[in-house]
Amino acid sequence: MVGGYRNEDLRSLTFNDRMFDVVISQDVFEHVFEPERGFSEIERILKPGGVHVFTVPYFGSQPSRIRARLERGDVIHLEPPEFHGDPVNSDGALVVTEWGEDLFATIQNSSGMMTERMQPHAPEQGIEGESLDVFVSRKPE
Repeated sequence: MVGGYRNEDLRSLTFNDRMFDVVISQDVFEHVFEPERGFSEIERILKPGGVHVFTVPYFGSQPSRIRARLERGDVIHLEPPEFHGDPVNSDGALVVTEWGEDLFATIQNSSGMMTERMQPHAPEQGIEGESLDVFVSRKPE
C-alpha cells in the first residue's frame, strides 16, 4: 500500500488466475524491468477472451530501445537516464524501454496475446495530437 492505494509489481501479481475481464494500465510498461514477465502475468490473471487496455509512449517507426536493465538487483543504464513524472516518487520514474514496432511481437511471444493499436482522433471532443495510441491485447478464448 502506498498512500492508501494498492500497488502491485506487474512482474509478480498477487491476483488469482483468470480473475479479471479487463486490465487497464496507463503509461506504465515503459518503466517495467522485464516487461515480458509483466505481459505474461496480465495474461495469467485475465479470463479467456479478456483484454488488457493500455497506453505507452510508442515509437512505431523504429525497434524498441532498452534504456536500462537490472543485473543482480543493480540498475545498469544503457542510455542516459530519463525520468517521467511519478505521483508516488518525487524523483520520477525511470524509463526502461522506449517501445517501438516490435511491441506487438514482444507481447505475443511472452503472453500469447494478440495486440491491436488504436489511434483515436476526435478534435471536436479535444482528442487530437501526438501520442494518443491505445493498445488492446486480447487473451484467446
